[in-house]
Amino acid sequence: MSELIVPSRKQPLADGNVLTITPESAGWTYVGFSVYKLEAGQTLKKATGDKEVCLVLLTGRGHVRTEKASFENIGQRMSVFEKIPPYSVYVPSQDSYEIEAVTTLEVAVCEAPGQGSLEARLIAPEQVGVEIRGSGNMERQIHNILPEQEPADSLLVVEVFTPNGHWSSYPPHKHDRDALPEESYLEETYYFRVEPEQGFALQRVYTDDLSLNEVLAVKNEEAVLVPKGYHPVSAPPGYEVYYLNVMAGPTRTWKFHNDPNHAWLMKPPSAR
Repeated sequence: MSELIVPSRKQPLADGNVLTITPESAGWTYVGFSVYKLEAGQTLKKATGDKEVCLVLLTGRGHVRTEKASFENIGQRMSVFEKIPPYSVYVPSQDSYEIEAVTTLEVAVCEAPGQGSLEARLIAPEQVGVEIRGSGNMERQIHNILPEQEPADSLLVVEVFTPNGHWSSYPPHKHDRDALPEESYLEETYYFRVEPEQGFALQRVYTDDLSLNEVLAVKNEEAVLVPKGYHPVSAPPGYEVYYLNVMAGPTRTWKFHNDPNHAWLMKPPSAR
């Protein structure tokens, strides 16, 4: 298996953890990501330390409490493929959170360096920007959970639904140079779900000089590390693909560079 793929555990740990990515395990600086599956009545409590956190309730309902705030019985979708925006909770650094599952609950914990400058807050579904991006078989649905227009210290969080037979993160783009205003350096994780779950997604991660050039067959509940390079995704016919992206870097802005070999795809069909 490629070192860029991080599989989920078949059985959760005692605290419900099924997947963990740390800056140390990924070999980078900014992004941490983990997934927990909690049974009804089970709780998870953690301190944020020097990290800010975005808790994304992937499926199920629960209570989320921080040192100063409480959000009771939040969550509505039982499958990510309902394609409705999730409930999320932003928790600043130097705080803590407790999650109590009301139903079986799957929660993603997105982490990046924090400055403790913000208050904990609920990100309700109606606050999530929904857009259709691309056209034809490049069309996909975007949920902007924590975009750069919304307050945070480092984190950018978005989820994407790629219909069967379609491509996303496409045309291929990258954000691996700290060269603003043209391009920002952002580490990125992809957490995948596939429907039906026996399917797979394909993701290519490659650099201009092809010193990194991998094509990954990614299964349901696996994550992919994108330390650098272009990183397009394909959903095979018959399989819907969902992924949750977490990005962070030295500057909280998403400025990407398209692969010049494929930038022509950004033109209207009549101009190609």
